[in-house]
Amino acid sequence: MSSPRAAFGVVLILLASVFFGLCGPFGKVVIQSGLAPVQVTWLRIVGVGAIAVAAAVWPLLRIRRGGPKPPLAALALFGLVAIAGVQAFYFTAVERLPVGIALLLEFMGPIVVVAWVRFVRRNPLPRAAVIGALLSLAGLCIVVEVWTGLRLDAVGLLAGSAAAACQATYFLSGERLAAQVDVRVLLAVGFTVGAVAMTPLAVPWAMDWASLTTPATIGGVEATSLISLMALIVCTAVAYALGLTGLRFLSAPVAGAIGYTEVVVAALAAWAMLGEALTAPQIIGGLVVIAGVFTAQRAVTKRRITAAEDEPALVGDARGA
Repeated sequence: MSSPRAAFGVVLILLASVFFGLCGPFGKVVIQSGLAPVQVTWLRIVGVGAIAVAAAVWPLLRIRRGGPKPPLAALALFGLVAIAGVQAFYFTAVERLPVGIALLLEFMGPIVVVAWVRFVRRNPLPRAAVIGALLSLAGLCIVVEVWTGLRLDAVGLLAGSAAAACQATYFLSGERLAAQVDVRVLLAVGFTVGAVAMTPLAVPWAMDWASLTTPATIGGVEATSLISLMALIVCTAVAYALGLTGLRFLSAPVAGAIGYTEVVVAALAAWAMLGEALTAPQIIGGLVVIAGVFTAQRAVTKRRITAAEDEPALVGDARGA
């Protein structure tokens, strides 16, 4: 992995995390207008799917004219699990567990990625990537104040664990599919399948569409919940496009650890845009998450340094031969 490619991958994953984090405040405004969280999620998926399909017209035409056929079954499974599954299981967990605990369970995904790569694929992992993921997870525990309001519910715990598995699928399958398929095609098929799968849960035919005209204030600017929904859709589309492209340049474990930045951005965005207070645990936990992200990023740097050190030796051996 060359230095510019690795650095580019880190920047893409960080930017994706920023846009994912911005989705929180925009989504909260739409939910507060009167729509159920699962309905807002369905609108989000449908909106991103429409953008992705429009963006994928040209690569889809190339495929139709005789280009390489994409693995449709794998793309459909990605949409069902990594897009619809993670949302459905997360909201099931939220109904039975405190939001912070549900979020913590979902963000066990990068830890699942580390375990899968190490023990199932049996691939060695840089120590910095593992430490970074664990450090970021510890920071997330502090951010959500895991020690408050803790109660156990078997169905909620299972749903949260399933959300983590689905999030891990996003990184693991995304890493593989992004290298095989145009990201626009991946998003178009994935979000179309995700929208169809979420429809029975969202029951859009019973949705209060008039709530989208509700006035709202976002960052001191007067708007409506419809404007907030549009911003949510755009941020989501950009985040997925950047994140899946970033997986072309970084391994899933490193990308997953860096992705914890989303939690910090979400808290800062809620403070700046919605006026939500930042507590001391959130600030401390955010700093721990950032430390974990920095540690995980060092796994990329060390790999580049090792490759640079090995290259002269290989050249010397070749000359000696």
